[in-house]
Amino acid sequence: MKLVNNKSLLCQLSLVIGLASGGAVLADDFSRLGTDLTPWGAPKAGNAEGTIPAWDGGITTPPAGFDPKNGYISPFPEEQPLYTITAANYEAYESQLTEGQIALLKRYSDYKMNVYPSHRTHALPQSQYDAITQEGPGVRLTEDGNGFTGTTKSTVPFPFPSVGVEVYHNLLVRYRGGSYSRRIASFPVQSGGRFTASIWQEDNLFGVHMDNPPENLMYTALYNYMAPSSIAGGLTLVREPIDKSAGVRGAWVYNPGTRRVLRAPEVGNDTPATGTDGLLTQDSFDGLNGSPERFDWKLVGKREMIIPYNNFKMTDKSLKYTDIVGKQTVNQDLVRYELHRVYVLEGTLKSGARHIYSKRIALVDEDSFQAAHVDSYDGRGELWRTQEIFTSYFYDCPCTWLAGDVSYDLQAGRYFLSGLTNEEPPVVFGQSYRPGFFEPASLRRMGR
Repeated sequence: MKLVNNKSLLCQLSLVIGLASGGAVLADDFSRLGTDLTPWGAPKAGNAEGTIPAWDGGITTPPAGFDPKNGYISPFPEEQPLYTITAANYEAYESQLTEGQIALLKRYSDYKMNVYPSHRTHALPQSQYDAITQEGPGVRLTEDGNGFTGTTKSTVPFPFPSVGVEVYHNLLVRYRGGSYSRRIASFPVQSGGRFTASIWQEDNLFGVHMDNPPENLMYTALYNYMAPSSIAGGLTLVREPIDKSAGVRGAWVYNPGTRRVLRAPEVGNDTPATGTDGLLTQDSFDGLNGSPERFDWKLVGKREMIIPYNNFKMTDKSLKYTDIVGKQTVNQDLVRYELHRVYVLEGTLKSGARHIYSKRIALVDEDSFQAAHVDSYDGRGELWRTQEIFTSYFYDCPCTWLAGDVSYDLQAGRYFLSGLTNEEPPVVFGQSYRPGFFEPASLRRMGR
């Protein structure tokens, strides 16, 4: 496991599964959920040093004055950084940094990490807590690990993950309001800071939000590309299965040039994503997504790491995109980092499988199962891209999600910033959709 290029291998491996609960958790001990463990299975207790607090229920009501038209105001607006990590002092914090973060600190003078007090803000609706407890004992991985069975409403199928694919599946199905509608801006940024914005509308409906969902449906999503002109008018429809052993991702695209709707089996894995200038693969959205089948996913353990967290500032509607996009990196004065416990996932490309990455190391938040950081390696085993996800809490979801994310291509000297909504309408959670909206025929009606 090459998380950081230092000599502290013992320190890297010191925090293992169950560290904060005093030992291994029995996979069938669901009576502990909501007692000494959170409703999703993480230890309620903080760490011994007090730098990670105990979970006290998370955020259950938004701060006074919250209005999504203005963004998501911080519940702790007066806090200042405890310290700032730079190229000059990173060695003092090296055991809590990824190889990608260290590479960014060494390479870019604009990259720094402002580290704030840690807050475990994550919370979910009570209906989710009930579903996790009720359905969890019946959840089973498929034989190949590429899917699972036994849930209808729970968005944490494995509250006590013991293998890598269980964390991976928790990440895929984590709660995001049941459905959402948002328009986002993304930016392939060239060396020197030049960029052209890509704008698209994204509508996503999860099976747990449906009264009678189709069998084996995790979610269905429709993407409507608006800018630049090279992709404007294009549409993509995706259906993601829960059990990928019993069905593959279904995808259709509408091409405004031909005015035809076609099946698109290439929408997945390492295919370059639309509007990213080749800087992001399809399975890198949200850090990780899609089938785990091409990699062997090892659960290395659980560690205390410095990750982007509670990035309310990144949602501020008073910010312009030019305030966020920098020449070398994102404006790091806007990014908030905190110390949190994370699951460390290491994916190694299977023998005979094809992918542009030979290895991927992901940090997944122990509370929300939101990916917070992913390092991706090329076929030579060299670090290629490092991705940071600006995790934040969305009061009207309610859930922990991303206020945007950035993928730095260390070999090309460029980066891709995605998922910003600062100059776009507010995200709408719990959106209702007319029958037939997520059907291939809908692409023909919407196409222009």
